[in-house]
Amino acid sequence: MPLIVPELSLVLLVGASGSGKSTFAARHFRPTQVLSSDHYRGVVSDDETDQSASADAFEALEFLARKRLERGRCTVVDATNTDPQYRKRWVSLAKAYHVLPVAIVLDVEPSVAIERNASRADRDFGGHVVRRQSRDLRRSLGHLRTEGFRYVHVLRGEDAVQDAEISFQRSWSDRRDDTGPFDIIGDIHGCFLELCELLDELGYAIGHEGERFVVTPPAGRRALFLGDLVDRGPASHRVLRLVMDMVEAGAALCIPGNHEAKLLRWLNGKNVKPSHGLQETIDQLSGEDQAFRDRVATFVDGLVSHLVLDGGRLVVAHAGMRRDLQGRASGRVREFALYGETTGETDEFGLPVRYPWARDYDGQAVVVYGHTPVPTAEWVNRTICIDTGCVFGG
Repeated sequence: MPLIVPELSLVLLVGASGSGKSTFAARHFRPTQVLSSDHYRGVVSDDETDQSASADAFEALEFLARKRLERGRCTVVDATNTDPQYRKRWVSLAKAYHVLPVAIVLDVEPSVAIERNASRADRDFGGHVVRRQSRDLRRSLGHLRTEGFRYVHVLRGEDAVQDAEISFQRSWSDRRDDTGPFDIIGDIHGCFLELCELLDELGYAIGHEGERFVVTPPAGRRALFLGDLVDRGPASHRVLRLVMDMVEAGAALCIPGNHEAKLLRWLNGKNVKPSHGLQETIDQLSGEDQAFRDRVATFVDGLVSHLVLDGGRLVVAHAGMRRDLQGRASGRVREFALYGETTGETDEFGLPVRYPWARDYDGQAVVVYGHTPVPTAEWVNRTICIDTGCVFGG
């Protein structure tokens, strides 16, 4: 079973001195991806073993890690990383750049590591150091996930280290190979008849097989729904059925809106206030069986916050997406995709005041989004909001 490593991630190699981290890094990662603490001790002091240079070395290493993560590059930290406090710094750095932290642990016997160090002239320190590092490592193995690592791979023994293979995984939002063309459709809010009229106008043929919709798109094209399929309108249940059938048949893509996020909480039994049209959706779903409601929950739960398409030239998100968040994965990225950016203030109704992020957008990708109804769709800095308020008569 290969070790899953996201293409955009911060990878910590964790193991005592002599456990084989540098050899492992050289085998599985490009030299430019690997930042070695030994190397940067040498850079700042001309001596890779000079422990007095460690603070300066890690400062240089962290600076370069920041630059790589800022540019969206997978970064590997080759250091012992057996101290939980050091690991905490790296997890915080990963979160700051909205990338996933990964721990690959090389848990070899201390005797093996000590023997390796003894054969190297530049590793002239006692075995007690290795034994302490191994002890610290094994004490904290069970806590790596609670420390914040999203992927934890523990290689126990030399054979596991030698036999390891890595599979690099694209982020769920990375659909750069998908070039479309797409018919991008904004907030529907339960307006089923209007959606059918629009699809017909775009050349989509809508048929039925029992309760399922069978939709044939124009040659080579697909619909792309920007979320907020539900609430307020008269037929959210029918919109859901149509969109789900289209997505499952490959005739459409879909991302979630904030209204789907709230609906999912209700479907999962959470205590939510049925405001802003949710009560209408609840009433409409009451006429459907439990299997359909379960299908809706599974569908919504599987939707990805935003998509990067067409070689990175197109980004779609329900409420938009800043350049520095595109293609990344964190709670903050999902929050921005669903709700946009706010000023931190609230209006007279107690609602968050939205910040016009599009005015400051400086990315190369075109961003198409919805969420906030506008009288007319207009371009602003390579972004466009296409929620023209169908449910409100737009």
